[in-house]
Amino acid sequence: MTAPDATSAAATSAPATSWRDSLAVYLQPRVLIVLFLGFSSGLPLALSGSTLLVWMREAGVDLKTIGLFALVGTPYTLKFLWAPLVDALHVPLFTRAFGRRRGWLVFSQLLLIVAILLLALTDPARSPFYVALGALLVATTSSTQDIVVDAFRVESLPESEQAAGMAAYVAAYRIGMLVSTAGALFIVSGFESTGITRTSAWMWGYMVMAAMVLIGTVTALAATEPEQSERADAATQADSAFARVLHAAIGAFSEFLTRKDALVALAFVVLFKFTDAFSGTMTAPFVIDLGFTRNDYAAIVKGVGLAATLIGGFAGGFVARRYSLATSLWIGGVVQALANLSFSWLAIVGTNQWALAFAICAENFTSAIGTVIFVAYLSALCQNPLHTATQYALLTALAAVGRTYLSSGAGFVAETTGWPLFFVICVLVAIPSLMLLAYLQKRGHFEALGPVRV
Repeated sequence: MTAPDATSAAATSAPATSWRDSLAVYLQPRVLIVLFLGFSSGLPLALSGSTLLVWMREAGVDLKTIGLFALVGTPYTLKFLWAPLVDALHVPLFTRAFGRRRGWLVFSQLLLIVAILLLALTDPARSPFYVALGALLVATTSSTQDIVVDAFRVESLPESEQAAGMAAYVAAYRIGMLVSTAGALFIVSGFESTGITRTSAWMWGYMVMAAMVLIGTVTALAATEPEQSERADAATQADSAFARVLHAAIGAFSEFLTRKDALVALAFVVLFKFTDAFSGTMTAPFVIDLGFTRNDYAAIVKGVGLAATLIGGFAGGFVARRYSLATSLWIGGVVQALANLSFSWLAIVGTNQWALAFAICAENFTSAIGTVIFVAYLSALCQNPLHTATQYALLTALAAVGRTYLSSGAGFVAETTGWPLFFVICVLVAIPSLMLLAYLQKRGHFEALGPVRV
């Protein structure tokens, strides 16, 4: 089946979605719950990353030590290893009081608060080891929260709200990151302006960030346990804890691999966002090479780019609700690849702030569309509530392969070809994923997922 055929099939199976319907879905209580959980997931990332590095540099920590702190992000890439524990084990008291998913949500968020407070009490100038340990605890508890939030979102939202939920999640996640970067720095500056020492200002700044995690905790308490999770929990009540963990770990992998064209689908998962990752690796050096200042980069790439990302996320939600999953993936895959041509144009235009703003808006807007649709697809692949967390964590880890490893050679390509041609190549690297998409569509892969009209 071709992309146009999929569009016509979707049109006959359900009426077209209006803009009013697409906007109304974001006010559904389940989607609002996911939105606030997205904020809670995005908040801690920078606290063990970029914000922490600013604190360390101000404290006089040498650059070599700061560079090694990139390793504290390891839990985010390895979280699928303990995802089976989240799927299978009950947290004493919490599971009984709140349910399987909500119990883990509240538990992981309380641990996250404790981890951030412990990090706040460290001193980078005197004990970088304890800072590293605290940052590692923040990253581990944060990635555990991500595991639970992903499973909760997939299980609690019906198919008609999955894409809207993901768009809301992405928007709130970005806002959470903004709060823990620019927001945290402003808060620290505010405390310092009162006359307290810089060390104390950073400590209180991190304590405020710890308090903000309570937004997610209150959200988890206000939510209801997903029905899928309750049924899955009831079905495994008679099993031992070890048996449940083993079933979650083995079942998540074996069930997926027994599906038709499973390996092709996994390759598609790895490659779909590769075009973004390949170009994104070089965005910062490209902007600086053209002659833009750090202030230009901060204001346009981070500021204007964030706005474009948020708008693109909601646009992706509209696309995914209006069209079939396969057609939405075609739209997202093509536009996110073609947007790279705006950077080729910028490389020819040169140092022009309006041209930079246009290129950044085009790239971030289309990338967000592709991300929302892609995550809706990943959610559709996780259909068994017995191991939703494990499967989703595994799929997101595979999706990170393109960003982490395959894009590592982007600098060599840019050095060899020059900037205009490099971004043309960034468009071309999307072709393998689109070929896999066409193959999966022809083989009936998306029909096998069920009536996924996100």
